[in-house]
Amino acid sequence: MPGLIGKKIGMISVFGADGKNIPCTVIEAGPCVVTQVRTVEKDGYAAVQLAYDEISEKHASAPLKGHFAKAGTTPKRKLVEFPTDFKGELKLGDTVTLSDVLEEGAFVDVVGTSKGKGFQGVVHRHHFQGVGGQTHGQHNRLRHPGSLGASSWPSRVMPGMRMAGHMGNERVKVENLTIVKLIPENNLVVVKGSVPGAKGSYVILEA
Repeated sequence: MPGLIGKKIGMISVFGADGKNIPCTVIEAGPCVVTQVRTVEKDGYAAVQLAYDEISEKHASAPLKGHFAKAGTTPKRKLVEFPTDFKGELKLGDTVTLSDVLEEGAFVDVVGTSKGKGFQGVVHRHHFQGVGGQTHGQHNRLRHPGSLGASSWPSRVMPGMRMAGHMGNERVKVENLTIVKLIPENNLVVVKGSVPGAKGSYVILEA
């Protein structure tokens, strides 16, 4: 199995074997239910769809209710497809748990949605230093972008120019986080370092 769906619980600190205090993130990972199996013969690619986090029947649409009923499970909130070259070891309705995918000491990639920061200026968004002092006619320019570099040609702002705009709320992958501890009875995994997203947000663990 290439991965799991989980939910960010929060951050803690753990003392390592050398006595150093390690910042860690706690993630509730799984259990996930196999709700669809894609094959090369039928779909053109091989993948397995996992579902996570229970919801009530009234919060699921009629098509989704039928989709989950085919897998013999209750409606779920989060669906993710994992590309895989498995040889039929997973079937519709199977449950994938933490112990099936992860092990202590191994590395894992975590995908999440970063916290939204709204509309931000260039100092916050791109770490500009601002225009500078307030002498020589500079007034209220400390956090402004300065010249954009365009003149009579091309008479427009070029695509990709670093400017003020929407910041955050993007899909972010953090690679090679060390798994410090697994707590299978509570479906918890403790990884070294930070994970994108707010508390309670969904994350994808790629083994």
